[in-house]
Amino acid sequence: MARSKPPRPRAHLSKDGVLHTAVALASRDGIESLTMRKLSDELGAGAMSLYHYVPNKEELIDGMVDIVFGEIELPSRNIDWKSALRWRAISTRHVLNRHRWAVGLMESRVTPGPASLRLHDAVLGCLREAGFSIEMTIQAYSVQDAYIYGFALQEKTTPFDDAEESAAVAEEQTRQFAELAEERQFASLAEEFPYLAEVVAGHVAKVGYDFATSFEYGLDLILDALEKRRDAS
Repeated sequence: MARSKPPRPRAHLSKDGVLHTAVALASRDGIESLTMRKLSDELGAGAMSLYHYVPNKEELIDGMVDIVFGEIELPSRNIDWKSALRWRAISTRHVLNRHRWAVGLMESRVTPGPASLRLHDAVLGCLREAGFSIEMTIQAYSVQDAYIYGFALQEKTTPFDDAEESAAVAEEQTRQFAELAEERQFASLAEEFPYLAEVVAGHVAKVGYDFATSFEYGLDLILDALEKRRDAS
């Protein structure tokens, strides 16, 4: 007769432990697969015992999102405002790459947690102390976050993770374009779609596309433009 498996030891639960385990699960398997039952199994606890710490899934996600906010570096007050906000943006991108499930949830919570409030206050303070008016501070914050989160979403959904993979994808697209040109009797890819051929086949397929370089290029454009608007006002 086969021996029954011994029961899993009951976990010593805490709200912090529940939330960090949920973050790890979502980062590993995706937010869509996260359920209270799956979380309780991971913790070795009964599903009902979790509700003592997180009464419902919305509160669970609130806490998870706040953990992600807590991993973002606050803008430093010991350096100039552009450098401080530049690094805050780069830090945000790095964090969202670790927790891609959080893209789209960061600014959606009705009840933000302390880490979220701390970061938002620090960014607003950085802009105000740099001489931006209240109206310009709101716009400056908005345009930065629209860029950061938009880029993170693009990075999340693009079918490659680095320059090497992007070059391989571009090579495959070039091959498919060539087949399409032959099927539709185009003269050539370069003649029918000259700029697409120049960028995809002529450049990306050879050197790849680097997310970090592109992100920082756009970020610097935004910060430089904000500085000019501030000085002009």
